[in-house]
Amino acid sequence: MWNAIILPVFLSFGVSAVLGPVVIPYLRRLKIGQTVREEGPKSHLKKNGTPTMGGILFLSGVTAACVPFLDRPGLLPVLFLTLGLGMVGFCDDFIKVVMKRSMGLLAWQKLAGQILVTAVFLWYAVRVEGMDLAMRIPFLPQSILLPERLAIPFLFVAVLGTVNGVNFTDGLDGLAGSVTVLVAVFFASVAIGTGSGIVPITCAVAGGLLGFLLFNVHPASVFMGDTGSLALGGFVAGAACMTGLELFLPIVGFVYLVEVLSVILQVVWFKATGGKRLFRMAPLHHHFELCGWSETRVVAVFSILTALLCLAALAGL
Repeated sequence: MWNAIILPVFLSFGVSAVLGPVVIPYLRRLKIGQTVREEGPKSHLKKNGTPTMGGILFLSGVTAACVPFLDRPGLLPVLFLTLGLGMVGFCDDFIKVVMKRSMGLLAWQKLAGQILVTAVFLWYAVRVEGMDLAMRIPFLPQSILLPERLAIPFLFVAVLGTVNGVNFTDGLDGLAGSVTVLVAVFFASVAIGTGSGIVPITCAVAGGLLGFLLFNVHPASVFMGDTGSLALGGFVAGAACMTGLELFLPIVGFVYLVEVLSVILQVVWFKATGGKRLFRMAPLHHHFELCGWSETRVVAVFSILTALLCLAALAGL
C-alpha cells in the first residue's frame, strides 16, 4: 500500500516541478499567453501574456505516476475522465491562444465534449468496473441507492457541475490549485482508509498540484488554463463517483459550488432587475477582490474554508 501512496506523490511532484522551467519558457516563446478581459479587475491587466495551458505540467506528472498502477480497480476510469476533460480544455485553450479565436470552443462544442467524455466514463465505470451506484449520505450511516435510470442522470449533473465549478474557480493565482490539492488529500485519505484502488491517482494529483503551485502562486509565471481546470474537475467528480461520495461534493467542493452559483445568480439578477448586479463581479472571487481583498487573501481564505470543510466531511463519513 505504501508504494501506492508515496511513489505517486513524489513522482508526480517531481515531473511537474522539473517540467516547469522547461515548458514555461517554451510556452512564452510560442506566445501562448493569457488574454485578460478588459472588464475584469484592473490589477489583472498586468497578467496579459502570462503563459497558459500549464495544466500539462501536473497532468504529465499524474499520468506518469499512474502508469505503474493501471491494474488497480477504479483507477483507469478516473484517469480517463481527468485526461479526457483535460483534452477538451486543451482544445479550447489551443483555439483561443494559438489560433487566436477569443471565444475558443463554442459553448455547445465545449458542453458536447464534456458530455461525451462523461458518458464514456460512466459506461465504463458501471458496466466494466461494476461501480456501485449507492451513495453515502453525509453524517448518516445509511446510503441511498437510486434506480439506474435516475442515478445515471444524477451522476451526469454531478460531474458536469463539478467540472464547470472548478473551471469558474480558476481565476486567481493559485486558487484552483490550492483548493483542489486539499480536496485531493481528502479523497486520498478516504481511498487509503477504505482500501480503494484509486489511491495512486488521488496521491498523484496532490503531488502534481504541489509541483505546479511552485509556478502558479502569486505572482503566477504560468496559468493552468482550461486544460488544467477541466481536468481537475474531472478528477474530483471521478474520485467522488468511485468512492460513493457524490453527496459529499457540495461539502468538500463548496468553493466550486459557490463560484458557479455566483455566476448563475449574477446573470439571473441582472436580467430580472434590468441591469443591476448582485455582486460587484462574478465569479465570487472577483467580488472579494473588488471589495479590497488581495489575491493572496482570497486564496488563503478559500483554501482555509476548504480545509475545514474537508475535515467536516471526514467526520461525516
